[in-house]
Amino acid sequence: MPRFFTDAIDENNITITGADAVHIGRSLRMRPGEEITVCCCGTDYSCTIRSITSDTVYLDLISRELCAAEPTVEVTLYQAVPKLDKLETIIQKSVELGVSRIVPVLTRRCVSRPSEKDFVKKLPRLNKISESAAKQSGRGIIPQVMPMISFTEAAEQLQSLDRSVILYEEEGGKPFSQVNFSGVKTIGLLIGSEGGFDKDEADLVCRSGADRVWLGKRILRCETAPITALSILMFLTNNM
Repeated sequence: MPRFFTDAIDENNITITGADAVHIGRSLRMRPGEEITVCCCGTDYSCTIRSITSDTVYLDLISRELCAAEPTVEVTLYQAVPKLDKLETIIQKSVELGVSRIVPVLTRRCVSRPSEKDFVKKLPRLNKISESAAKQSGRGIIPQVMPMISFTEAAEQLQSLDRSVILYEEEGGKPFSQVNFSGVKTIGLLIGSEGGFDKDEADLVCRSGADRVWLGKRILRCETAPITALSILMFLTNNM
C-alpha cells in the first residue's frame, strides 16, 4: 500500500497536497476507493481515497495504529563525513535499518571536508533520500539528516543520550554484546569516515562516557560500518 508522510493530521479532514497529491493522481493513477497509508509522528493512518483534484487528495479514515516498523529505541547516527556517494548510501541503508536521526560530523581524518555553507546546499537531496528510504521500508517517520557539526559538538550531544557508542578500529574496545542497553531509550552511534578516528578524538568521547566498541580484526569500509553496527544494535535491543 502506498505510504505518504505529513507533519500534522486532522482525522476529520485528512488531505494530501502538493507534489505527493500530483504523484498519487498522475503517476500512480489512483482512483477513489483505493487505499493508502498516511504516516504522522510514528502513527499509521489507513485511509481510502474519497476524491482527487489536480492538487489535493481527500481521504476517509479507516483505522489508525502505531507503526509496527518503528524501533523501541531512538538511535542517532553521528557519521563522520565521507565522500558524498558513500554518505548517500549510508543514509539510505540506515533509514531502512531503523535509525531515527543522522548527524554528519566533521572529524580530523575526514577526506571530504565541505564547508558548512556547501553542506547545507546538499541537505535537501540527502533528506529526499531519507524520505524515499522511509517510504520503501515502511517507516512511521522520516529520519532527518541534520546540518554538519564539529566533533566537539558531537561529543557534547552524545552526553545527553542514555547510551553512546563509538566504533574504533584499534584494539582495546569491547564487543557490542558487552554494552548494556537494558532500559535504554536513546542511543548515539559515532562512526568514522574513510580515515577512522584520531586517538585523541576517541579518548575524548570515551572520557565523556561513551562505550568504545571494536568489531574485530577486519577493517570495514566507512559505508559498511554503520550498516553492520545498526544491524547488531537493532538485534540486541529486540528490534530485528
